[in-house]
Amino acid sequence: MSQRILGELVPVGGGDPIPLTAEVMVIGRRPSCDICLNFQNVSGTHCELSLRNGVWHIRDLNSTNGIKVNGERTLRRPLRPGDEIGIANHRYRIQYQLPPGSSFDDIFAEEEDPFAQSLLEKAGLVRPKKPPQGRG
Repeated sequence: MSQRILGELVPVGGGDPIPLTAEVMVIGRRPSCDICLNFQNVSGTHCELSLRNGVWHIRDLNSTNGIKVNGERTLRRPLRPGDEIGIANHRYRIQYQLPPGSSFDDIFAEEEDPFAQSLLEKAGLVRPKKPPQGRG
């Protein structure tokens, strides 16, 4: 049975693309992670990619060395196709297709709420609040 590919992470500078095959994927150094990056500076569970309404989102899982999107440190953020993700100092481009009939402006205007994070969270000086465990 073949897996459905929902997108991929393409290593910047070369290497094999990493297929995104589930709607929620944990990235980290632990072998139990969905995407295992066996590098010393990657935390055991570093970050999470989740597909919501056809858009991939990234969220830091309280990692030691953080995540960046297009060079800007963040704790969570929606990702446009082609965005560069930095996990510790390892860089990847995310490639995926937006849902048919949707536009960047419509999707990302709602997602990029400047008040969604405090300034301290944006600067990486405080940990984000844990989201509720139930999914709905």
